Amino acid sequence: MGTRVPAPGLAARAVAASGSVIREALALTARPEVISFAGGLPASDLLDVDGIRAAYDRVLRESPHRVLQYSTTEGDPDLREAIATRLARQGLPSRPENLVITTGAQQALALLTSTLLDPGDVVVVENPTYLAALQCFARAGARVVAAPTDDQGIVIEALTDIVTRERPKLLYLVPTFQNPTGHTLPAERRQAVARLAAEHGFWIAEDDPYGELRFRGETLPRIAAHEEAADRTVLLGSLSKVLAPGMRLGWLRAPADLCRAGVLAKQALDLHSSTVDQAAAARYLGEHDLDARLVPVRAAYGERCATMLAALPHVLPPGSTWSRPEGGMFLWVRLPDGHDTAALLRGAVDHGVAYVPGAPFFAGPADPATLRLSFAAHEPKEIGRGMERLAAVFRSNHRPTEGS
Repeated sequence: MGTRVPAPGLAARAVAASGSVIREALALTARPEVISFAGGLPASDLLDVDGIRAAYDRVLRESPHRVLQYSTTEGDPDLREAIATRLARQGLPSRPENLVITTGAQQALALLTSTLLDPGDVVVVENPTYLAALQCFARAGARVVAAPTDDQGIVIEALTDIVTRERPKLLYLVPTFQNPTGHTLPAERRQAVARLAAEHGFWIAEDDPYGELRFRGETLPRIAAHEEAADRTVLLGSLSKVLAPGMRLGWLRAPADLCRAGVLAKQALDLHSSTVDQAAAARYLGEHDLDARLVPVRAAYGERCATMLAALPHVLPPGSTWSRPEGGMFLWVRLPDGHDTAALLRGAVDHGVAYVPGAPFFAGPADPATLRLSFAAHEPKEIGRGMERLAAVFRSNHRPTEGS
């Protein structure tokens, strides 16, 4: 038998890729007895199962050969029209030709990354920021620069210094009910971000999967609605949090040239997103008032958030701090110095409760004392039980780690 030559190794970007702490935490908490505040899952009990089923039934009955066939890469024309109409009603005039339907907003982020970023390009992000965005930028070989944040989001003075010094190609933001902190960028900071993009010539990626989940406070204009940045802001959106995540439908709203580049990139990835899912979503949006459907969802999330906030002073160690979001799905907690939430997670799961450690969300030096809690998926009584279990975790680990 001849010499057996080993197969070539993996690509460098695959070798360097790290796993998702969120996915690993979800796997760790898959046992049904665990009350998990880890994943950013919308409430299953609030999904419109009957309405969604009826939409699928209608499109399969009326045009089965179309919805079960290949489709155009840009996306279902009716769905693009429906999303453009919704955005216009929300104060952001939009045209279907400036929208690309994607397989979830995560693919929209991947398409943006692949069409804008070359290895070595600078991307500025909030610190902390959405973990999967950091993974996308790392795979592209971009250089990520972390911008400081406070309890209202990115700090404009620090951002100004960074963009002047680093000359970034892209600024990535989740300005409304940010993941992981739940913070919302005020109107004057949004205006300042738009002005900086115009003055320094960088793109803005405005990731907005949670903006329609406001349960208190006033709605703010999107950054994409500011005239100064209209030609350089890419809006990433999703139906996952407002319709159903299993449909895996998102979109990218961008200037025409970037849309065309995104379509070519998507052709190479998957040809197009699911035809039948797009058709069902378009039918649902055409026959239902989604805004009316979201009224009880927002009220429920507000109640669940309030339940968790009310429990935290009795659960967390003295000296802890936490965010107070006006919408979305997440709370951000910081324990006193010396605590390590990653080290505490295994004990938490043993107590039947779970969260996501905060350290992986940082592009700069990580803060091991932070954690993210999601309140959306559980009813108030279940949140109360989970908070009792979390309190037991901290009671059994009442001392910070040695050497702090």
